[in-house]
Parts: sequence; C-alpha cells; structure tokens
Amino acid sequence: MNTILVSSTWLNNHLNDSDLIVLDASQAKTATGEKSDLENIQIPGARIFNLKKDFSLQSSDLPNMLPEARTFEASCRRLGINKSSKIVVYDNLGVYYSPRVWWMFKTMGYENIAVLDGGLPHWVSNRYKTEPKVCSRFNTGDFTATLNSKHVKTFSFVKQNIKNQDSILIDARSEKRFKGLAPEPREGLASGHIPNAINIPFTTVLDTDCFKTKTALKAVFAAYNIKDKPLVFSCGSGVTACIVLLASTLVLTQETAVYDGSWTEWAQHKDSEIIC
Repeated sequence: MNTILVSSTWLNNHLNDSDLIVLDASQAKTATGEKSDLENIQIPGARIFNLKKDFSLQSSDLPNMLPEARTFEASCRRLGINKSSKIVVYDNLGVYYSPRVWWMFKTMGYENIAVLDGGLPHWVSNRYKTEPKVCSRFNTGDFTATLNSKHVKTFSFVKQNIKNQDSILIDARSEKRFKGLAPEPREGLASGHIPNAINIPFTTVLDTDCFKTKTALKAVFAAYNIKDKPLVFSCGSGVTACIVLLASTLVLTQETAVYDGSWTEWAQHKDSEIIC
C-alpha cells in the first residue's frame, strides 16, 4: 500500500484481500485513564497486537519501549505476518495506539502498513460488520525485521540536542502537563518539559476520531514555525508522540524519530533538566 492512512470504506472493500492482515492494537484504557466502550468487539478477522506484552521491551522498567528486532520479528511471525503482507492497524479509541504500531513497523524496516483513520469508532459509526474479540492461532509467517536506529532517539541524544539544537523536539502531551500545571498520570513523576521543546498536544492534529485534513495539518505545523530540521517526538511513554509524528509525515518532509523513553525516562533521570 502506497499510503499512510486508509478509510473505513477502503478497508471494508478490501477486507477479504488474500494478503491483507488487520491488526487490533486496542487497549483497555489510555495512560491517562480514558476508556473505550468498544472493548469486546473487533473488525472481522482482526489479529490482536498486544503492545504491552508481546511488542514492548519486557526487560525495561520504562513502559512501551521498542523491543529488539528479533523479538519483534518473532512476535510478528506468530501473528502469521509475512514479508508480502499488507497491514492495516487500528485501535478502539479512534486514533491512539495505532500510530505507535505503524511507527514500530516502519522502524523495523517494513513499509507496507497503514493506519485505519478513525479506528474502530469510525468503523462502527459506518455500520460495518464487527465480531466478538477472539484470540486465534495462525500459521507462522516469514516476516523479517531490521532495526533502523535513526528512527529511535535516546536520553543522551536528547540531552546533547539541548545544546546543539540540531533537531526540533516536539512534545505531544497536554499543555498543562508540559507547563507543569497538571500532574503526570504516573505516580511520583514530576511534570514540566525538556528545555527547548515545542508543545504540540496530540489532540491538535485530530478531528474527533480522525486526523485533520492535510490543509488543516499544514496550518497546525505552520503555527508552530517548524523549521526545516529533523523532528524528534516525545510524550509520556512514546505512544501519543507517534500520533503527531504520523501527522507530520502527512504534510512535512523532514526526517522523524521518537525519543522512546520520553517523559517517563526524562523526569526520573538524575542528569535531566526540567522546565516548568
């Protein structure tokens, strides 16, 4: 697929394509506690993409960290994903976890993936078929993963970037958390932001359950005077950062990356600096 987003109409028309795999990246709730009322249903034939268990680095004390390539590869093969598969990923919150999954595949060298714009809520609102959520087994796929390390930034990179400002750091958390005016959802974590970061809350690039139009997204980034530098995205734990990253990819041409440890790592690191 030569696209980043697909509509519910497109997916409904292609749902029976032999090489199509639909991934359900739904979670019970967001990091800040929002819940979906669509927990127990899925798009017909969808395969459960367990972000928290199978597709996060289990040895890390930080949430949602990108797993090693061989772990990612093995988990994809268990889902029956092949080198030839075309993938559509969605979640039950509209657009929340699915861009993270899209970014993970891109980071692992896989291009043939798109996000369902509007996710399960939009699918349901169009009255397309659903089925009870089920866990299934699949024939082992031949998917291969090769990490592109340029897509992932570390604490040391972000700390050095405060001085050289070679990249623009964009924080996708809410304005109040960014300014230190609201508590972080993770207990004991200070709020505030990384020096020189720009705050573009992920809700800024969305219109209800879907991404804003390209014209509207261009206006969003123009309002923040985003210069022609590489962009590094951060949030609380690396999930909503990918929403704004995907939005930027729709309308901008800069290189993009995610600070994978994000605010959870930065706020508790002994060598970090916090601005409120």
